[in-house]
Amino acid sequence: QVQLVESGGGLVQPGGSLRLSCATSASLFSIYTMGWYRQAPGKQRELVATVTSAGMSNYADSVKGRFTISRDNAKKTVLLQMNSLKPEDTAVYYCNAAYFSSSYWGQGTQVTVSS
Repeated sequence: QVQLVESGGGLVQPGGSLRLSCATSASLFSIYTMGWYRQAPGKQRELVATVTSAGMSNYADSVKGRFTISRDNAKKTVLLQMNSLKPEDTAVYYCNAAYFSSSYWGQGTQVTVSS
């Protein structure tokens, strides 16, 4: 079982920045594709960004150019740097670790973008 713990959420004004962090207990962290997803009230959970074990990243069109995902295999963490935040970025953000049919989720961290 892989445990994921997110941190870094909070309240920020439009145009501001936040950095989310996800720490894992995975002994073989480097093999997992790591990702960030989000779920706004009344909406389905959606992909934000992923980074593969090889370091290749993928982003939702809505966050391209504003968000950056990165991973540190030595520290077993994955980060999501969020810049130029918009009210529509408001959601609970979840960290995910995936390897073939295995998929693990964190408890989520709230991000609220509001003036």
